[in-house]
Amino acid sequence: MGPNDPSTIASVAPSAWVVGIAVRWVEIRMTDRRLKRARKGTGMLKRISTARWTGVFYLGLAVAGLLGFLFVRSELFVTDDAAATLANLVDRVSLARLGIAADLTVVLTQALAAVWFFKLFRNENSFAAGSIAAFGLVNAAAILAATALSATALAVAGEVALAPNGDQAATVQLLYQLSETLWEIGGLFFGLWLIPMGFVVVTSKVMPVALGWVLMVGGVAYVIGTYLSQLAPDAPAAIGDLLVGVSTVGELWMVGYLLICGVRGPDRIPSPNAVG
Repeated sequence: MGPNDPSTIASVAPSAWVVGIAVRWVEIRMTDRRLKRARKGTGMLKRISTARWTGVFYLGLAVAGLLGFLFVRSELFVTDDAAATLANLVDRVSLARLGIAADLTVVLTQALAAVWFFKLFRNENSFAAGSIAAFGLVNAAAILAATALSATALAVAGEVALAPNGDQAATVQLLYQLSETLWEIGGLFFGLWLIPMGFVVVTSKVMPVALGWVLMVGGVAYVIGTYLSQLAPDAPAAIGDLLVGVSTVGELWMVGYLLICGVRGPDRIPSPNAVG
């Protein structure tokens, strides 16, 4: 019986066929794994890009808020002196316009950050991600209304005919006070957006868990601070500063992590058979 014997060929053919199928199956599995790794890498790069854009918008929000609310407003608005507030607006028009531009930037970056946070976290927890977006957009709307009031105050300062009974000082002071109150009350939603943000971080572990807890504690502190500003306006300023300081730590940590690290990737991709 030689190698060219028909019976030999007939016995070898099925074995070669089985080996060929096995080799092809291995090639297909290896190709699938390479494709999964490629998709995983591409998806992770997209998530990191989303995280960094979210960090850019959040950083813009922080910088614009510091400039507009803490610096410009404090230079223009004198709480107990309407005449001084009017004089500041008349004498420092450029600074007032810079403040309005900064406040508009707060609105813009708050809205964009809210939407990008939803995009970033929706696969981890769609309800929490939607809550972040909703609370952030409501806060942006409150700041938009506050900006409209301060812009109107500047217009009244430049045109006496716009003031009821020609009382520019009283009108400007009222408009600025309303704007200030909207900023303070809008802080309720700014605190609320930190709570689901921290919850997603703690439950998904796509960022340090400690960061999530700091964000949630900071959010609660911000909400308490908002109530405190209305229920106990004469409370020591140190209490309000402490409450805001807690949230500031979490926010700065979040901004830094988004810009530098992005998000963590999953430890592994479950196989299709493991998903059920």
